[in-house]
Amino acid sequence: MQESDSEQLPVANIRWRRRGIYLLPNLFTTAALFSGFYAIVQAMNGHYEHSAIAVFVAMVFDGLDGRVARLTHTQSEFGAEYDSLSDMVSFGAAPALIVYEWALKDMGKLGWIAAFIYCACAALRLARFNVSIEIVDKKFFQGLPSPAAAALIAGMMWVALGFQVAADDIKWLAWAMTLFAGLTMVTNIPYYSGKEINLHRKVSFFVVLLLLLFFFVLIPSHPPLVLFGLFLTYALSGYGMKLWRLYKNRRRSELRKDT
Repeated sequence: MQESDSEQLPVANIRWRRRGIYLLPNLFTTAALFSGFYAIVQAMNGHYEHSAIAVFVAMVFDGLDGRVARLTHTQSEFGAEYDSLSDMVSFGAAPALIVYEWALKDMGKLGWIAAFIYCACAALRLARFNVSIEIVDKKFFQGLPSPAAAALIAGMMWVALGFQVAADDIKWLAWAMTLFAGLTMVTNIPYYSGKEINLHRKVSFFVVLLLLLFFFVLIPSHPPLVLFGLFLTYALSGYGMKLWRLYKNRRRSELRKDT
């Protein structure tokens, strides 16, 4: 009996370790979910700067959970579904409620309609991503990713608070930014995903230097302004890429006519 028990023990240990590793990416997803929930609570208490920071923290955890799952070979359908639900809270409901409490509440119907449109578009964006993940080009996202849309809302609010701009003074800008971020999520505009970047590939010293300057010099110099500018540029880059593709297709069609 002792021999048989000793033979079964390693198998039990392997199963236990697999379950333990399987929980690891979901812990990061839970941390992202908590950050989104915390952002909502802080907005309800009037601490809007804490809300904005919490949204960006949720983005960090959201970016880590998938990478941890791939590194530990613990990808699963459960993890993918849980990640989508977490994203809906952190990057869908949270930014909509935060910007409503901060700037849109006094606009009446126009305010809550804009917030709802953003929230609904985030849900549609996540649902479309889940059903088309196997057929779309991995190099590009279809529509603005929900974390980037949330960063536009949170970044705008964080910048305004940093420069002590009253929400009532820029409520129409907040209203337009909310609609822009929401509707861009459900468009077919391509956005670079960066998924084909190989972290194991050698890069030049100049690239490493630029990354170090960005993360350790530029961002710490003024985090709200730098992060908002970064994600605003990213949001506009999709429209630029769309116009460039339309221009190229038009040129090709003209050349075909000439030939």
